[in-house]
This record gives sequence, structure tokens and C-alpha cells, in this order.
Amino acid sequence: MKEKRTRKGFLMLLMLASTAVLISTATYAWFTANRTVTVSPIQVNIEAQGGIQISTDGSTWRSIIHNEDITGADAIYGAAVNQLPSILEPVSSGLNINASGRMEMFYGLVETNEYGDYILTATQDEESHGTEGRFVAFDLFFRVDEIETLYLTANSTIETPDATDTGIKNAARIAFVNLGNTAIGSDLAAIQDLNEGTTADVYLWEPNFNSHTAPAVSHAWDTYGISITPDHAEPIPYSGVIADIADTDDVEVGDATETDYEAFFADVTPDYATVEDFDTAVEMFELPEGISKIRFYMWVEGQDVDCENQASGGNVTFNVQITIDEP
Repeated sequence: MKEKRTRKGFLMLLMLASTAVLISTATYAWFTANRTVTVSPIQVNIEAQGGIQISTDGSTWRSIIHNEDITGADAIYGAAVNQLPSILEPVSSGLNINASGRMEMFYGLVETNEYGDYILTATQDEESHGTEGRFVAFDLFFRVDEIETLYLTANSTIETPDATDTGIKNAARIAFVNLGNTAIGSDLAAIQDLNEGTTADVYLWEPNFNSHTAPAVSHAWDTYGISITPDHAEPIPYSGVIADIADTDDVEVGDATETDYEAFFADVTPDYATVEDFDTAVEMFELPEGISKIRFYMWVEGQDVDCENQASGGNVTFNVQITIDEP
């Protein structure tokens, strides 16, 4: 990391998303029941000050960005694939980046075979535009005049406003994909086309790693044979999906790990794991001088032990605040 500097300027990203879950008794959500997570319109408010400017298209620079700027980027920035869906469903990722610079996501279903075993199938979930899709994804461009280190502040949370916490917030993930950098003053096409492809750096944040409801504790043991506590001291290991899984592959949910099926799964370790209500800023990654393209992902991780039937009712709010001020 670069030498620490104190300065007035800072960048704040504040993303607020209210997630309402509708329970359907006729269907069976990932991983042990196929329910649908319905999201109310996601509110995204981004504020930048003191030396950093942000943009959804690499051309129009400002200090504040809202929902309409992200969804409206498609009209200005033809190659953009920004989605703020009205429906969220659990997906899974082993954090692989494809040649297009997209993080590979997989949608899974669980069915019972003739022996009564829960069998997992999964297919890659392609990104779309607007309110379509099962997860949130969008590009932002950052412009800085010198190297800056980003910090995730203690105001960053994924929480529920409900009186009863179902625990779905504990299965949420946010990833940042660094798609490259170019000099200030570069052609717009060069800025918008930034794409490190399969070599892009990915940074994963797992919030609330130490919080688990009683049903999640039981689910971890009954399904995966993992013994955890409601306030577990370490992040719970899991394997993200990296390839399509057919029913003929006979992958039981409890064996859905890299150890048992390395062709379908990869072990995932978060770069930033925070406890609920953490109070110390977390050092993230550097932005080099110039213009950088960062792709954001927000999703419910189906392979998380907290993604279980009883967690599928409730509301979730995402709050992400990032600063370049040294705490």
C-alpha cells in the first residue's frame, strides 16, 4: 500500500437498497427451498468530494449520482450492462471473471431425486439491463489526480429495518471488480472499453460474518455438517459455483464443495469480512492516478449457510460508504 496521507478530500459511496421477500408456499428457493426475493426500487446515492469525481459513462463527471444516472447510462454508454432488478433471487459465484469483464454468476435449483436426496443443479445467469436480472451489477468510473487508497467506513452495513430479523442480510455479498485504468484525457471509447478481462482484480466484502440465526445454525449442521454458533468468531467457509451443474451430475447439496466437486465449485475467501456493527474503517485497494473503471456486484449468496428457508422473509438495506480519507 502507498504511504498513508491525510487530506481533506474524500469519496463517499452510499447505496441504499430495500429488499422485501415474498414467501410462496407453492415453490421450493436455493438452497433447500426455491423462493423468490422481491426487491423494492433500489436507491443508490453516491457523493464524491475533494479531488475524486465519479461517472456512470466516463464522460459526465459529477459529485453526486442517483438511480436514474445508473439506469440511464445505457442510453449514453452503449456498452454498459447496468442492472438494478426488481426481483432478487439467490445466486452463487466463485468470483471468476470472463473475457467480457463480467463476474460469472450461477442460478441454482434444488430438487429431490428418487432416493429422497436434495440434488443441486445450476446454470450461468447472464447479466441484462434495467430492472431485469437476479442480482445487482453496474459500472462506475473514478477519476483521481494521484494514487489513492480506498477505505470501507464503519457506516457501511447490510441490515434489516424489520422488528424480526430473518437473517437474509447475513447471506449478502458485495464485490468490486477493477476493470482497468487509463490516463485522464483519454478518448471516451478507451475509457468506456476498459476491460482487464480474466485478469481483473476482484475484491469481495462479506458483512455480518459473525451473525447467524437459530435456523441458520441448524441449517449449517443438518445440510453441511458444519457446527457454528450464533456469534461465530470466523467467516464460515463455502464454495462458490463456477460451472453449470446438471441433474445427471448427482451433486447433493451437502456435498456442494470444491473438495468433493472441484469442476463445479471453488472455495471463496472474502477480502474484507466485517462483524455486525463494526466500528473501525477497513483498508481496501488502491486507485492509480487517472480514470479507473470499477464494476459493482450485490447479491444473495446461495451457498452461504444463512441462505435457508426461514431467511426468505424480511427486508434488507445495503449501505456502502467508501472514503479516501485516512481514518
